Formats: sequence, structure tokens, C-alpha cells
Amino acid sequence: MTEEAQGEKDKAALTFEQALEKLEAIVSAIEEGEVPLEESIEKYAEGIELVGRCRAILDRAEKKIQVLGKGDDGLLAATGELEDEGAAEAPEA
Repeated sequence: MTEEAQGEKDKAALTFEQALEKLEAIVSAIEEGEVPLEESIEKYAEGIELVGRCRAILDRAEKKIQVLGKGDDGLLAATGELEDEGAAEAPEA
């Protein structure tokens, strides 16, 4: 497996909190001017990928919440079925 492919796999395994933490570190480094221009561009691209990962996770969570509803007894109950989660994994380009 190439280093780039491994990096993509690692990003796909990040939790929302991990992805957000990495994104915040990238933004901070770029804003503070801690990295040279070329590295800033690479970090910016990585940040865009992390934003996509966060959006995909939030979209899945939103769909799960929409499926939950109140049952006849007033308690939370599943009112539908989730779509294939694999389709929700891919962030929009």
C-alpha cells in the first residue's frame, strides 16, 4: 500500500472529534504562519479532506436522528431504516 493510500485510509478511520482536532491544528498552524507556503498549501488540501470527513460523519448522524421518532408509547423508537451507510461515507467533491 502506498503512503498516500495509507493516509487516505487513516483519515477515513478518524472519529469526528479526531478529524476536528486535526483540522483545528492545521488552521492554527496556517494562521500563525508557522509553515512555509508550499506546506501551507498541502495542509490546506488536507484540511479540505478533513472537512469532508466531518461533513460525512455529521450527515450520517443527522440521518440516524431523523430515523428516530416517538413511538405510540411516547418513547423514542426507530421509525424507519437507514440508507446504506457506505454511500454516506464518500464526501462530496
